[in-house]
Amino acid sequence: MARWTRSDYNPDDFANRRHIGPTPAEMAEMLKAVGAESLEALIGQTVPAAIRQTEPLDWPALSEAALLQRMREVAGRNRVMTSLIGQGYYGTVTPPAIQRNILENPAWYTAYTPYQPEIAQGRLEALLNFQTMVADLTGLPVANASLLDEATAAAEAMVMAQRVAKSKAQAFFVSENLHPQTIAVIETRAAPLGIEILRGAPEDCDPASVFGAIFQYPGTFGHLRDLSAECDALHAAGAVAVVATDLLALCVLREPGAMGADIAVGSAQRFGVPMGYGGPHAGFMACRDEMKRAMPGRIVGVSIDAKGNQAYRLSLQTREQHIRREKATSNVCTAQALLAVMAGFYAVFHGPVGLRAIAQRVHLHAATLANALRGAGFEVAPETFFDTITLRVGVGQAGILAAAEQRGINLRQVGDDRVGISVDETTDAGVIARVLDAFGVHDAPVPATEPAIPDGLLRESDFLTHPVFHMNRAESEMMRYMRRLSDRDLALDRAMIPLGSCTMKLNAAAEMMPITWPEFSALHPFAPEAQAAGYHEVFADLTEKLCAITGYDAFSLQPNSGAQGEYAGLLTIAAYHRSRGEDRDICLIPVSAHGTNPASAQMCGMKVVVVKSAPNGDIDLEDFADKAARAGDKLAAVMITYPSTHGVFEDTVREVCRITHDHGGQVYIDGANMNALVGLVKPGEIGGDVSHLNLHKTFAIPHGGGGPGMGPIGVKAHLAPFLPGDPRGGDGAVSAAPWGSASILLISWAYILMMGGEGLTQATRVAILNANYIASRLAGAYPVLFMGNRGRVAHECILDTRTFQAHGVTVDDIAKRLIDNGFHAPTMSWPVAGTLMVEPTESETKAEIDRLITAFLAIRDEITEVAEGRISAEASPLRHAPHTVEDLVVDWDRAYSREQGCFPPGAFRVDKYWPPVGRVDNAYGDRNLICTCPPLESYAEAAE
Repeated sequence: MARWTRSDYNPDDFANRRHIGPTPAEMAEMLKAVGAESLEALIGQTVPAAIRQTEPLDWPALSEAALLQRMREVAGRNRVMTSLIGQGYYGTVTPPAIQRNILENPAWYTAYTPYQPEIAQGRLEALLNFQTMVADLTGLPVANASLLDEATAAAEAMVMAQRVAKSKAQAFFVSENLHPQTIAVIETRAAPLGIEILRGAPEDCDPASVFGAIFQYPGTFGHLRDLSAECDALHAAGAVAVVATDLLALCVLREPGAMGADIAVGSAQRFGVPMGYGGPHAGFMACRDEMKRAMPGRIVGVSIDAKGNQAYRLSLQTREQHIRREKATSNVCTAQALLAVMAGFYAVFHGPVGLRAIAQRVHLHAATLANALRGAGFEVAPETFFDTITLRVGVGQAGILAAAEQRGINLRQVGDDRVGISVDETTDAGVIARVLDAFGVHDAPVPATEPAIPDGLLRESDFLTHPVFHMNRAESEMMRYMRRLSDRDLALDRAMIPLGSCTMKLNAAAEMMPITWPEFSALHPFAPEAQAAGYHEVFADLTEKLCAITGYDAFSLQPNSGAQGEYAGLLTIAAYHRSRGEDRDICLIPVSAHGTNPASAQMCGMKVVVVKSAPNGDIDLEDFADKAARAGDKLAAVMITYPSTHGVFEDTVREVCRITHDHGGQVYIDGANMNALVGLVKPGEIGGDVSHLNLHKTFAIPHGGGGPGMGPIGVKAHLAPFLPGDPRGGDGAVSAAPWGSASILLISWAYILMMGGEGLTQATRVAILNANYIASRLAGAYPVLFMGNRGRVAHECILDTRTFQAHGVTVDDIAKRLIDNGFHAPTMSWPVAGTLMVEPTESETKAEIDRLITAFLAIRDEITEVAEGRISAEASPLRHAPHTVEDLVVDWDRAYSREQGCFPPGAFRVDKYWPPVGRVDNAYGDRNLICTCPPLESYAEAAE
């Protein structure tokens, strides 16, 4: 007879049923392997009791359905208007094929930065398309992929200009026609570097007094100007010409390169990327060929693989900040790769003919408006423009802005007597009629047929001539192209990505869904705040919960990357010291710190003093105390990562904080390893004064092939007055938009709400369990480099592979062999050269972790075969890895079998991932640098 037994399975328990990988039964098996009686016992052995928080995180969890209902309610509090504010942000149409197949596709949004090029050929090609698009449209031969936004790209261009200029002047000229937020970010960047900013009209620039100048084209108020004379004059004085520009305008306007510009910057937002109340959007930079080695950010280049086939890779300054540290030219770490991919596909989707048609339609709509308003007696400027006009309306300004708002339209308030109008791709006859109605013009306008652009400023050169931009644009062909590229990549939707320090965890579908809802995606960042009440509810609750998690008192959500957060946090510390009349500029940084730490300190004008590591990987406390004492009243800050970059909880963290505070310095705790702290330790309670949080790590924003990211900073109360200011006019702005990449903050908020306080804490515990399980299972095969004082690692562990080099086996060989097993390699050679840093995260199931362990053990057996002389390193599958389908079908003359080479233990057979290229030749790519789409004949040559 059947008996009713009540199930304890809760299908609405998101944290334990959806986000956290191992089941309770699997955890019990793992704890047995680790040698811990319980999960809490393991945490007690791992995390020092003296730093554990006493109060639990206590908000309740929402189910996925309840979360989406809450999101709908919040979205409903936003008021979506037709935005004609412009100022660098425009309405755009995201082709549904791109929204569905790129933005909403985990094959694209869960990928990691393409540091392992063999498993990233798809997104590398997509980014190369983006670079080619930018280079073609700007008329400059080299572009990067990409920067954070237009304002930070302009700030990077200023520093790059100083680096390459022949002029020894210390000033930089900024045109008053730049977007205000761009000026604000440039000024923030210039101040700690001692760069004097000179502002004025373009004709006021004195080339002899500056190392460079930046102009906006088209200007923020719509002005068009041939900048050839300004560029020539700057060159004659040994200075550098920078032009901030608009890609859509360049489809019809003469390109900056043709005017003599050395560097061009801007945003690719209006190429199909929603405004999202500020981001994320791909900033871009292009430059003259001779300047390419000074360009910040990532550059995709073309190389060859081991068989001579064409292959893509990141070139030149990949991870420059990790290698050159405080001597790095930039701290750029996160790009906006996913958004650059979208913008590149937008250009592929429309092609040059389509882009030119869109640009012409936009311009003629603007001309129609200008003609009608002039005809009605309004003072309209300028005479020549692309998409933006500015009207002097005197005391009628408030009335006109209100009338437009009543008609569902936002116009730009300029000063106290002008109104700006910027039309865009979404503008149609109905929008034009509503705008005119707001100005009291009721007659139907006569559509303009002639451009308001002089012949000398019309584009004469071709662009996007590569065949990829001339594909058959049937959606079937577009869909297949996107699928072909994604099939070449390895992302989280295929396999575990066990990257130490990078926290590649689940990005749940429910967290991602709201970002494409129009109520969130279609808002302009400078829309009246009353229209964004839903967003501000999110900001307030997210800030409150982040304060509860971290022990800090206030947050700035503005920094739109982790490195940007470091920079903003150090600027906050510097401003605090200045307010007290103290001249402090020394920053102590352990040798184990993230590479962006010293680069960020240098950007803030601080002098970096490196602190040694003790043999066990901890900060050398004696060396630290000595250097803090020597710094004395010059000590500004110490930057530490906790748990340490070596993957352990250091018992001395409170002592490090005490010593720093005793000397008047501030403690910056890098939040990169927050995934080991949430619910267990609050950095603000153990001595931290400021931390950035990588929301694209701990708080579930996906990495997107290298970005987007967010790096908000939390501070104690005494630092709160010095947080980044509003880019529309406040001091200290670090990003173009007041709340950074606001739309992706929704993802972290959703994650926190669905996990609840208890779920977040359990996720941290399981992350630590998973890492210790790997360390325990692999300890006999690979030395674990650093263990805590109780023999435990934190949420990641470092496997030491350096002893294998004596047998000719390198860490590269192991990383590439893991591709054959269907895995992305762990973090290579950082923070210790010749090692692998493994972070499983809490999201991985025991089965996937066991598959990784199987792969590692099989590789260790292959290393043993080499060590015992049964096969040479050169002849082994380790050196030939990764194996492609081409390897499988050609004549086989190797010292091992096809089976061993192509189907090693741990690899799937039916669903095996095949890399599209063999091992990529990095040296060849740097010697023969090609950064735009190569001509078709090069594909044929590579295949021969």
